[in-house]
Amino acid sequence: MPNDKLKNYLHLHFIVFIWGFTAVLGKLITIDALPLVWFRMGIAFLLILAYIKFRHLQLKVPPRVLLLLIVAGMVIAMHWVTFFMAIKVSNVSVALATMSTGAFFASLMEPIWYGRRLIGYEVVFGLVVMLGLYIMFNVEGNYLYGIVLALVSAFLSAVFSLINGKLVQNHKPSVISYYELGSGVLLLTVYLALSGQFSKEFFHLSIADWGYILILASVCTAYAFIASVKVMRFISPYTVMLTTNLEPIYGIVLAFLIFGDSEKMNPEFYLGGLIILATVVANGVLKNRKKLKKID
Repeated sequence: MPNDKLKNYLHLHFIVFIWGFTAVLGKLITIDALPLVWFRMGIAFLLILAYIKFRHLQLKVPPRVLLLLIVAGMVIAMHWVTFFMAIKVSNVSVALATMSTGAFFASLMEPIWYGRRLIGYEVVFGLVVMLGLYIMFNVEGNYLYGIVLALVSAFLSAVFSLINGKLVQNHKPSVISYYELGSGVLLLTVYLALSGQFSKEFFHLSIADWGYILILASVCTAYAFIASVKVMRFISPYTVMLTTNLEPIYGIVLAFLIFGDSEKMNPEFYLGGLIILATVVANGVLKNRKKLKKID
């Protein structure tokens, strides 16, 4: 493997590792999910704004694109809120294992989004994913609320990825993230203001929470988003998809090392998660082969 390709591949693994660490940070931060996401998006927005000013990038986009960016920003805000809520009410392992369904939700929605017919094996894989979820639900019934929240978050993540799949083709990642993070934090600001949640206590965080939030906003959000899109220019989408599937594995291992027995689940739970992960990988393999046949 050429040095440049190896460098980008290792960089991708580092980014995926960072994404897995995001869930751990969500557990370490003691404030609720909604203010957590507000701080995360707000700080990341300011950092990306500074980056755009430093690079002298143009922010002007067509009205239709702006509307799509605003919708995407609201979707990603709700995705993060439900994701961190799932972690708070259950644990990192439950949230990340269930979040593995996100790639498959995207696969099932692609026919509608791109106007193509549903492929037979996609239906079969959908049933297999449901089997994996059934095993997880059946074994860890006390985490039912967390699993449902993580499923909602996974669905929103899939919607966001489909929207961004079109946007990133014609617009710079930093400009996309500027509008998406800005509209997302604006949505949360309006909700928090109307519900009267802003107060002195809202901004009175512990030193540890401030430290974790700064890492979450800078490294795990602003840096990871821009870096991941840049890496995709040098590595095939298929390799990116397979590598991204390591996120729940990295996250679950990190959570077990940091939080110990609170992250330990029954063997059947991991079986259900493995079924979901294997199905997502198999779906990606078949899609990649199909694309290669079309090229040939």
